[in-house]
Amino acid sequence: MIDLDDELAEEYLSECREHLAAVETGLLSMEKAGAHIDAEVINGIFRSVHSVKGGAGFFDLVKIRELAHQMEEVLARVRNGKMEPTPERIRILLRAADKLHELIERPGTSNTADIVEIMADLGGICADVRSPADGDRDASGRLRMLLVEDDFTSRLLLQTFLSRYGVCHIAVNGKEAVDAFRSALEHGDRYDLICMDIMMPEMDGQTALREIRAIEEAAGTFSTSGVKIIMVTALDNVKEVVKSFNSLCDAYVFKPVDTAQLLNHLKTMALVP
Repeated sequence: MIDLDDELAEEYLSECREHLAAVETGLLSMEKAGAHIDAEVINGIFRSVHSVKGGAGFFDLVKIRELAHQMEEVLARVRNGKMEPTPERIRILLRAADKLHELIERPGTSNTADIVEIMADLGGICADVRSPADGDRDASGRLRMLLVEDDFTSRLLLQTFLSRYGVCHIAVNGKEAVDAFRSALEHGDRYDLICMDIMMPEMDGQTALREIRAIEEAAGTFSTSGVKIIMVTALDNVKEVVKSFNSLCDAYVFKPVDTAQLLNHLKTMALVP
């Protein structure tokens, strides 16, 4: 676990408190609105919970990540119109947000906290609602991947490793990545995975990430059912990693890329068996 007393951890925990305050405000407004779903409100809640989850994974805060992930699963169904945000479901989400706040206030002991009951309640909400899964995968199971990297050596490593799982297309900066993603979506050949370097010329990875998620949402696709995006960065650029989760990346790897870690991400995302 990264030292929770260092500056980056303190910044993350402070942001978590702000995110959770926004989550509570958003859920209460949804409760008052009844069956009417304000897309901007639910999207804001989802992004806040995703940011908490992503940073928790970075700092090895296991229980915080698990609870945020389960909340995200519920919120994903609401965003995709698969679930009605009934008062009972919103109350469960509010209890989960309270529990997250409690864990954030005691991060050093959060991994030993008891979250069984609230996890079961959240799981119960999802039990009868189909997950918003990606149904557009090629029948062969082969992945369509976009590697966005301006460094030849890093790009070659990723391409050599990932080519065994499918087709790898290349972009050398963020602008090329956004153009390639938009073109693929328009032609019905959507990507399953994007590996995106953060530091690149012309358009950096953070900007490209935001633009790709915006393109998806404009097309009616949300991050939970959209392309999986793994950010790639140098070890001395960890602050950028935490920021990436605010823009809805799914995971990160450090350079030089550990292929075992990358494969684990692919398995967690259900991209490979």
